[in-house]
Amino acid sequence: MENLSTDTSHIREWRSIITLVAFFLANIAVLFPFHIPLPIPRLLWNATLSVLVKLRIIPPRRSKEDASQTHHNHGKTTGSGIFRMSHFPINMVTAPLLADLFLLATGTIGRAEVYAGTVGANSIDPIDVMLFFITLAYIALSLDAAGLIRYLACRVLKASKSGRRLYFYLYAFFFGLTTCIGNDPIILSGTPFLAYITRISNIEDPAAWVYAQFAIANIASAILVSSNPTNLVLTAAFSIRFIDYTANIIVPVLFTVVLLFPFLLFVVFRDKGCIPPTIEMQKLNLLHDGDGEEGEADRAPVNPNIPYAHAQNGDDQQGLREVLNPYLDKWGAVFAALVMAATLIAILALNAATGGEVPVYWVTLPAAVVMFCRDVTSGWLNRHETRELARRGQREAERAEVAEAIIAERRRQHHEELCEKENSGLPRRRAAAPAHPPSTHLDRRRRGENRSQSRSATDADLERQISQELQLRHLQRQQPPEQTKTTLVSLCRDAQAWARATFPTATTVLSLLPFPLVPFAFAMFVLVEALVTNGWVPVFAYAWHHWVDKTGTVGAIGGMGFVSVILCNFSGTNIGTTILVCRIIQTWQQIHADASSNISDRTFWGTVYSMALGVNYGAFSSAFSASLAGLLWRDILAKKGILLRRTGFLRANVPLISVAMAVGLAVLIGEIYIIRGEQAYALR
Repeated sequence: MENLSTDTSHIREWRSIITLVAFFLANIAVLFPFHIPLPIPRLLWNATLSVLVKLRIIPPRRSKEDASQTHHNHGKTTGSGIFRMSHFPINMVTAPLLADLFLLATGTIGRAEVYAGTVGANSIDPIDVMLFFITLAYIALSLDAAGLIRYLACRVLKASKSGRRLYFYLYAFFFGLTTCIGNDPIILSGTPFLAYITRISNIEDPAAWVYAQFAIANIASAILVSSNPTNLVLTAAFSIRFIDYTANIIVPVLFTVVLLFPFLLFVVFRDKGCIPPTIEMQKLNLLHDGDGEEGEADRAPVNPNIPYAHAQNGDDQQGLREVLNPYLDKWGAVFAALVMAATLIAILALNAATGGEVPVYWVTLPAAVVMFCRDVTSGWLNRHETRELARRGQREAERAEVAEAIIAERRRQHHEELCEKENSGLPRRRAAAPAHPPSTHLDRRRRGENRSQSRSATDADLERQISQELQLRHLQRQQPPEQTKTTLVSLCRDAQAWARATFPTATTVLSLLPFPLVPFAFAMFVLVEALVTNGWVPVFAYAWHHWVDKTGTVGAIGGMGFVSVILCNFSGTNIGTTILVCRIIQTWQQIHADASSNISDRTFWGTVYSMALGVNYGAFSSAFSASLAGLLWRDILAKKGILLRRTGFLRANVPLISVAMAVGLAVLIGEIYIIRGEQAYALR
């Protein structure tokens, strides 16, 4: 490890103060993203659009924006006419990046900090970490896209009708899968699966199921280095072999998993509405009762990666169909599982043989390329089938859209007619109803036939209108080239549609890769380097040094666990926390080296593995933004109709994180005292 500065004398300088403020504001923006309104002169906006249209980058505007929208109110021009308001997002991607640019502009940081935050310094190589994580994520997401997770979850669902037993099965299922492939695929597939289960069953409150899934996914991600980018940063910072990391962390994690389940079941979610005694599921219905058509359960599952895949069978039972009759690409799943297993074994072997000297992305990058080539080849060989499914689905989706618009217009016209009658002001007299003789069976039959004929006429009229509208749209798409010029935007849109229909798996996986993590992580690395060079990390390291001197090994383990969980919510997710805390511990090592004193082996490794528990468990603590997985999880649930608020997230997770950390740290303390001694830890 390179020598780190432990000088704290210049923290009172203006550059140091600016650095701390920029770091604090960037993390606040990650916690609470917002938009900044930017007034753009309308003349400049229209001129720019005109240039882009002339260059055939964007299509012509349907209606020219009236630059003379400026209206005068009491002789003053309103801003709505002169300016066009745009909104710039301040979020997890832009906030740290803007903070870095601001520090560069003020001369607070320079080339050294940017180099250390991107290329690497002190055993942390951001480029290696990001390449490893992105390439391994491709393999895991390809395994998910093959439908294996949904298929296995369906098998687990059908294994038991008991509420508590099913709760346990899903708990164990998500733990096992997350341990092997990481938490992102489990969040992407497991979360919609649970949302559908709660919708189509007698589960009144989905909280017990979704919170348990999120907690267990983040607990299990602590076991393997490959399961979470925080583990990659940690092992790189302290030159820990992957097999040694797993051997030291697995026992506290297993105890946490075993003891947390009864706490979830009998304490936090003991209400029967959360976990009913028996699970009653809806059933897939026949599309047309009694007409001989095949039922939903008998249909072959459709690949959800194909555009408009679910439009061809209707959307009314889409969620139920995905849960009870999931799609599975058997050969794709087998191939992806073999590649994933071989990759993980090769990573462990390479890391153990070289002691971490060889970058592990040397294994994951070729494996991801092999997986990508397989996905592309499979898509090309099946392109005729997938393109036909996409075309058919698009036609039916367009037909459904037209039908919905026509019905909505009819309802609007009918409502206007009723309103006109009510507002006409004409007196209405109710004629005395003539006495009717008792209706006979023949009369009721005739009235039923009349109603049936009326409905048939209405349906025929609706079908005629739909056909006319579809023909009109088709003619509009067949306009002469001079009226519909090809532009860069249209070419990109057509290329994307072609790629999605031809290579559905590859394009789906590429769209799901966590690319926003890359600029976020690099920007956070640079911000932490700014704290190092401007004296703040040494200040934090000295504070930690004094705390450990007063509290010993137990205080180091408990204190680091508490600090790392808290910082996950206030230091740019658990990734930002890991980067910051690793630098603090490295500087703590340097403080002892400068003073020619020693850290005991027991205290040092207790601190490191306590941080490993904290940054993984800290994802389910008080804020969604404690992890990128939390933000993804919240958004998926919102799309499925389950809205979670910050206060509810806090109330549900405070008891969970308290018990999980208490159990994990208690077991870690016992483990450290058994396998570690008081001999000096050797500074590397």
